[in-house]
Amino acid sequence: MRVLVVEDEPAAARLLAKGLRENAYAVDVARDGLSAHDLLAAAVYDVVILDVMLPRKDGLELCRDIRAAGSRVPVLMVTARDAVEARISGLDAGADDYLVKPFAFGELLARVRALVRRREQPIVPQQLAAGSIQIDTRTRCVHVEGIETVFTPREYALLEFFCRHAGVVVTRQQIAEQVWDDRYDPLSNVIDVYVQRLRRKIDSPNQPSLIRAHRGAGYQFIPDGDAT
Repeated sequence: MRVLVVEDEPAAARLLAKGLRENAYAVDVARDGLSAHDLLAAAVYDVVILDVMLPRKDGLELCRDIRAAGSRVPVLMVTARDAVEARISGLDAGADDYLVKPFAFGELLARVRALVRRREQPIVPQQLAAGSIQIDTRTRCVHVEGIETVFTPREYALLEFFCRHAGVVVTRQQIAEQVWDDRYDPLSNVIDVYVQRLRRKIDSPNQPSLIRAHRGAGYQFIPDGDAT
C-alpha cells in the first residue's frame, strides 16, 4: 500500500517514512502543500498523512483541495495544535482522522490501518488465504504450508500484493506503485530480484512456481500452482 507523507520538518518526515517503510508501506514524502498537490495529481495513494502547518499551502487548504477534486483518499491530519477548535477545523476541511503531536508511532500505524479498512469495500480482511499461504495482515505473520515463515518488510508487501491479486496478471508498474515508492528506479531489476526471493520461500521443491512471469505483461500469482 502506498502512503503520502506531507511534513515540512525534515527529521519528522524521515522518521515517519522510515517507520512506515519498515512496516511494508511504500512511502512518498512532500515537504510543502504545493509539492503534495502535484504528487496527488500524479499517483494514487491509499492514505495521506498530512501535517497542518506547511509552507506554500497549508494542510487545511490542501485537504479542502483534495475533497474539492472529488478524491476519497483517506486523510490522517497531524498537528501540534491540540485545541478542540483546531481538530474541528481539520475534520471540517475533509480529514478522516486527527492525531495530535507528539504521538506514539504504534498509534499512527493503527489509525492508518483503520482508515484503509474503512475505505475499502469489501472491508480488508485481517486474514488472507491463498492456497498454502496464510497471512495475518494485522500482525504480518505468514504461514507457508502451515509453517511460520519470516519475510523482510518489502518481501511481505510484495507477497500480500500478490495474494490480494491472485490469478490476475499484474504489471511491473502496478507492483512499483503499490510496493515501492518514489525511490523506485524503473530501469532496475529490483522487482525480479524480490520475486526470486519470494519463490525461494513459498515454492515447493520440484513443483511449478506459484509466481509466473508473463513476458511483456508482468507477473501472475497462482495459489494452487496451476496455469490459468
